[in-house]
Amino acid sequence: MSAILLLGHPNVGKSVLFHRLTGTYVTVSNYPGTTVEVARAAASFDRARQLLDTPGILTLPARSDDERATVRALLGEEAAVLLQVGDAKNLRRTLTLAALLAELGVPMVLALNMSDEATERGVSLNAAQLAKDLDVPVVETVATAGKGIGALTHALAHARVPAALLRYDAHAEASVCALAERIAAVAPHPRLAARGLAILFLGRDPEVEAWLAERAGSAFRELVHLRGPENAAALARERAQAAEMLARSVTTQAPRRSPLLSQRIGQLVVHRLWGLPVLAAVLYAVYEFVGVFGAGTLVALFEEGLFQGLINPAVTQAVESTITVQWLADLLVGPYGLWTMGMTYALALILPIVGTFFVAFGILEDSGYFARLSVLANRLLATMGLNGRAVLPMVLGLGCVTMATLTTRILYSRRERLISTFLMALAIPCSAQLGVVLGMLGSVSLAATLIWLTSMLSVLVVAGFLAARLVPGRRIALVTELPPLRLPVLGNVLKKTGARLRWYLMEVIPIFLLGTFLMFLLDKAGILPWLIGAGEPLVAGWLGLPKEASAAFVMGFLRRDFGATGLFALGSRLSPLQTVVGMVTITLFVPCIASIMMIAREQGTRVAALMLALIVPTAFLVGGALNAVLRLAWS
Repeated sequence: MSAILLLGHPNVGKSVLFHRLTGTYVTVSNYPGTTVEVARAAASFDRARQLLDTPGILTLPARSDDERATVRALLGEEAAVLLQVGDAKNLRRTLTLAALLAELGVPMVLALNMSDEATERGVSLNAAQLAKDLDVPVVETVATAGKGIGALTHALAHARVPAALLRYDAHAEASVCALAERIAAVAPHPRLAARGLAILFLGRDPEVEAWLAERAGSAFRELVHLRGPENAAALARERAQAAEMLARSVTTQAPRRSPLLSQRIGQLVVHRLWGLPVLAAVLYAVYEFVGVFGAGTLVALFEEGLFQGLINPAVTQAVESTITVQWLADLLVGPYGLWTMGMTYALALILPIVGTFFVAFGILEDSGYFARLSVLANRLLATMGLNGRAVLPMVLGLGCVTMATLTTRILYSRRERLISTFLMALAIPCSAQLGVVLGMLGSVSLAATLIWLTSMLSVLVVAGFLAARLVPGRRIALVTELPPLRLPVLGNVLKKTGARLRWYLMEVIPIFLLGTFLMFLLDKAGILPWLIGAGEPLVAGWLGLPKEASAAFVMGFLRRDFGATGLFALGSRLSPLQTVVGMVTITLFVPCIASIMMIAREQGTRVAALMLALIVPTAFLVGGALNAVLRLAWS
């Protein structure tokens, strides 16, 4: 089946266009790294064709795992058409990539997305002239509003091989031609022009090198010799100059006006002084919405009013009246019953909290605020041997640490990926756990929440500082482009919230039921009381928690949020001090089984085991130290 490959820089609207052209929803976010794998679906306008939504590429040749995934798609897919999605506000950067894609010799269409934002900034585009210069269809679109989609589907049926934007200087051109001839002779690609492969090979693209090495065999050494010490930066510089000239020839800039309100707010958000109060205000708003409204109002409505008041008594009565086998009735509605514990925890306690968190998360990512966090966090992350780009997996970790571990592929070095993965496994709570933590601390006081937050940040910074000095390698500087701040699109927020809630219901509820079943078995076998007793010196003595809290840590081995929910269920049996200590310890406690498996897949089994061996004692060490400090301060 012939494919249409969507390519472009991060944050240009590829995933929104993918949705418009296929009817299949892909999570849309205003920061790089969201699309790590290639999404695939049949085109709604032609079911015989597939569309592939590739990860955003900052540059080619590839430098990160998500860019390598895009190059693999170029090399391995039967691409009939390349659909480049570009930012109409930044035509120079769009055409720099277009100049490289043109060398591949594949029919192409250029979609200049966010044309409404370009107009707002006084930029007028002559799309017809640009189409003539490139010799490919050029369509102006506004993907979020569906503008230009009809013209784009028509253009895809009339894609053409683009005209090359430039020839390089004589020395570089000779190298390109010599390499292209040899590649065509020893490793011809069935769809991509040898000239395009030669340019990527000159730039030392690792995926192209691997592809050529596999197909050229012994002739690969000669290809490397022909490449010589050529400077890929010179080729990139000439492409950028050609793109600059072409962009100027087809755009008209209106006289400079005062910055738009969104631009002024965007500058304020990343200001070295004012950015921190803005961040504090954002966090407080999230706390009020999730911790107070979600975990207070909604949980009371669901757990106390709906489940405890109506549903659970009815289910318990129905089970006890129809099932005479006591152990089976206990399995369903006993203290560790699949319904009274598993489903009640999942639906009455966690679902309202997670739902409000997903709404807040969707609003922040749809507005473009998270991209600014990379700039705001850059100086802090520098102390951990990272740059601001690493904040993006960490922010995603607030949704799901397992998937966020996968998105560390957007980082440029293995060192960065290793440090980021460790910090997420240690001190970044997933959405379900964070919702429970905020809900429980919100019921105590704002001061309790601030103590928890300070503890988490302190552990994060200290662990990152030590990791940066123990893990060999160097820090890579941050280079990024910020998208404009936008008012969140209600439809996008609701779709993302719905998709994430579906994930929660399908992925998390079975784990809750499995955990409840294991707790039931442990209780019936007498092992659970033994575990609680065995953990009493550590939990009750060192952490100062009730001995029943040992069960929550046992559940925490299955899922972080399951353990936090176990502490939540203790309710009034925990004092404010115990609540803070318990929430800090359970947040730092082991990541869930799925996260450990993902770490093992990405970093190796030995690294995953080492991380686990470091995280468990760290959690109890910090929890015990905090217990001692708070008791001393509050005595």
